[in-house]
Amino acid sequence: MPLYQMFCIASHFREYKHIKDLVTTSATHVMNEGGVVRNIQFNGTQTLPQRMRRHKQYYTVGDYWTMHFDTSPRTLRTLAGMLRRDHRVIRWTMLKLGEKAEDVVTSPEQTVERHLPTSSKQNYQHSLVIVTRF
Repeated sequence: MPLYQMFCIASHFREYKHIKDLVTTSATHVMNEGGVVRNIQFNGTQTLPQRMRRHKQYYTVGDYWTMHFDTSPRTLRTLAGMLRRDHRVIRWTMLKLGEKAEDVVTSPEQTVERHLPTSSKQNYQHSLVIVTRF
């Protein structure tokens, strides 16, 4: 199953239960269809970059959240349809990160550690001392 990231902007309510219900409904839909939800992150309430219109209403503030999940393309289409009909959702987008989680994660062998030789460290520290005296 492909790995996806969904970014969603929901309308802001004073009560937390509206955003909680939206996130729970989305995650439950993915899991009921055989998918796996890997991460859900709430990015806070922010002012929108511009006034947005959705379902015949204008919005200036929204709740931002993301969800990483594995699912089939068919479930992705049904989730998009569900978000399209939900009046709490202002905007959303889904990005395909890879076919498998291994495609996204980099192996530790690709990490490079750099060490300066001791003579270079001394010259570097000496040049810093000279610069700080000015």
